[in-house]
Amino acid sequence: MTAAGLPMSLPLAGLPRSVRIHEVGARDGLQNEKATVPTAVKAEFVHRLAGAGLRTIEATSFVHPAWVPQLADAEQLMPLLEDLRGVRLPVLVPNERGLDRALALGVREVAVFGSATESFAKANLNRTVDESLAMFEPVVAKARAAGATVRGYLSMCFGDPWEGPVPVAQVAGVARRLFDLGCDELSLGDTIGVATPGHVVALLDALDIPVDRIAVHFHDTYGQALSNTLAALQQGVSIVDASAGGLGGCPYAKSATGNLATEDLVWMLDGLGVETGVDLNRLTATSVWMAEQLGRPSPSRTVRALSHEE
Repeated sequence: MTAAGLPMSLPLAGLPRSVRIHEVGARDGLQNEKATVPTAVKAEFVHRLAGAGLRTIEATSFVHPAWVPQLADAEQLMPLLEDLRGVRLPVLVPNERGLDRALALGVREVAVFGSATESFAKANLNRTVDESLAMFEPVVAKARAAGATVRGYLSMCFGDPWEGPVPVAQVAGVARRLFDLGCDELSLGDTIGVATPGHVVALLDALDIPVDRIAVHFHDTYGQALSNTLAALQQGVSIVDASAGGLGGCPYAKSATGNLATEDLVWMLDGLGVETGVDLNRLTATSVWMAEQLGRPSPSRTVRALSHEE
């Protein structure tokens, strides 16, 4: 574990005082695992993440089991998390059927997952962008009518494996349309990890959405996730998606190293004096434990450094 007082806290001007980390390891991370993690282990993982101070933990996805068999146990998992007080447990819902399943279990935070490009919309949703937004409209309306909050994920915001560069204006336009369906916040996804800081600034500048309703979701394929996050923070973003231990990855890009690791993010934010409420040592211990359950080391550099794995 890290020596007391490290990293030194030396703030930079222009950053938010605090950041809300939207932890996605239990959903976005585990859904990319080849093996299916037992329900009890998933529940323990979420409890350990909460014990480390994370207060927004995306728990699972109510998709058809044939699509994502790794998360087919959503109905069994959610009751095991009912004792977590003061912790937000959003879930992903692909359609009205998924929403109904979630609402029946008392879920009151959901997310829909769209695409900024036609190629990925077709590959992931088997719909055009217009058709996918039309599918989400009744889902968002029904969720809000039930008193649930809705997050909108927008993938391929910085590049697409089939289409290449994605025009900033195109992304901004789809983002506005998804947000206007009634989303409470919008997460911008660098799905194949090709963003760079200037691109992040350009997209945020082009958005016609309040910055306090924007989250960023970076993959570390080319080692740019932290620099891109810092650029977003300097633009006023204060919600950052991350995955404990760096769980998860992108099947569409070779050598993709997965989501931004929550530990790497917390190390940087601790050094910048930005509050997260997360105990880095407890979080690292959680990721070491989860790596043992998966039978492989964590890709997070901070986890490896603090647990002396390297």
